[in-house]
Amino acid sequence: MSIEKKEKKKCALITGGSRGIGRAVCIQLAKDLDYHIIINYNSNKDAALETLKQVQETGSSAEIIQFNVVDAKSVKSALTQWEETNPDAIIEAIVNNAGITKDGLFMWMQPDDWSSVINTSLNGFFNVTNHLIQKLLVNKYGRIVNMVSVSGLKGTPGQTNYSAAKGAVIAATKALAQEIAKRNVTVNAVAPGFIKTDMTSELNEKELKTMIPANRFGEAEEVAHVVSFLVSKKSSYITGETININGGIYS
Repeated sequence: MSIEKKEKKKCALITGGSRGIGRAVCIQLAKDLDYHIIINYNSNKDAALETLKQVQETGSSAEIIQFNVVDAKSVKSALTQWEETNPDAIIEAIVNNAGITKDGLFMWMQPDDWSSVINTSLNGFFNVTNHLIQKLLVNKYGRIVNMVSVSGLKGTPGQTNYSAAKGAVIAATKALAQEIAKRNVTVNAVAPGFIKTDMTSELNEKELKTMIPANRFGEAEEVAHVVSFLVSKKSSYITGETININGGIYS
């Protein structure tokens, strides 16, 4: 008598999923793909619960999980506890979206403004991905998508810290992609330009859009569609790539 192996529930984890691009990604993945959505947040539980509500309204299952991507112990504790509570599930897709900005001219930049921005994007990518990657490799399937920025490609004055952080993640994306491609795990980056979110709400859109060939800011949903494609099986021959989504500002 053969015992059929029960297929594990497949999940997608989105860090910084409570607002902005992260929220849009959670909702789009729920609409497009058959994943249980795990919405990570750091401090804004109300925003995470609103994302959860919107994801569930698509008919998909979801949950929220709290940890600060910068804190390696917090990441390990939260994800280990989740894995122990969900032995019949696997996180198959990781979207490293958590990031912060602390803009200012480099000559006046404080050490904390430098390290906190680097830690959130770069160390956050390491802490989350490093904890989960072994299971992806054993499973011989996975999708890792890193949210970077036009700043990490061309550099943006007043954002030396953010440009450094995102540029480092782009380089890490290329290297890791080559390490694990044989295991059918892809690693790609998405580099948005000016997108309408809380993070850009204080910018002068009227003035800035004149430097964008498309003559407008992008929508978070437009970024989410690209992420959804990279997380899907349709993108299986794309790895180590950085996809620009910026209205032609840099290509």
